[in-house]
Amino acid sequence: MANSCEMCGNYEYDEEYDEWTCSVAMDEDDIARLAERSYKECPYFQFADEYRIVRKQM
Repeated sequence: MANSCEMCGNYEYDEEYDEWTCSVAMDEDDIARLAERSYKECPYFQFADEYRIVRKQM
């Protein structure tokens, strides 16, 4: 995919499974499309910008 999961705000560490996972709640159709790679880039990609809130406060 064009967007890297490591840079996505939805990519979170799951301590129970000891692995990184996507936290987006997808339905079966979306999962199938992602598995087929019919998307050029992930439609759920959200840039992980932890400073976004701080900039709004300024």
